[in-house]
Amino acid sequence: MRARTILTWVNGTTLAGLMIARATGATLRRGRDGVWIAENYPRAFPRNTCFTVGSVIITKRSAEWLLDERRTELFGHESRHVQQYAALGLLFFPAYYLFCGYSYAMTGSYGCRNALEKHAGLEAGGYHPDRPLRPWVMRFKRAR
Repeated sequence: MRARTILTWVNGTTLAGLMIARATGATLRRGRDGVWIAENYPRAFPRNTCFTVGSVIITKRSAEWLLDERRTELFGHESRHVQQYAALGLLFFPAYYLFCGYSYAMTGSYGCRNALEKHAGLEAGGYHPDRPLRPWVMRFKRAR
């Protein structure tokens, strides 16, 4: 088990991910690098195909789908979120949603200006990196 996955156990975020998987009926499988995969997540929220909580990657698809060599970049993106959980612990949640709010206010996208998503790799996570700033932001920048 890698140090980052140990840290996510210590800070409680992996336990939170396992509880989400159990509560929603997702099936737990072992992934790579000490990461768990909760497959067949049945909920509509969030809309993404995958999201990570601690060392648990939760996906609406199967573990095989996520571990397929064609999705190496997506698995890497979600694994970088594991590193972020190891570093931030439970502070990941408020930080992530604060960054989502900032990104949405600036561009209308929750991801493209989100610092945690940028660090994890926008395109690998399915986010469009080049969303323009909203018109009010541009007017504000010109006024300054």
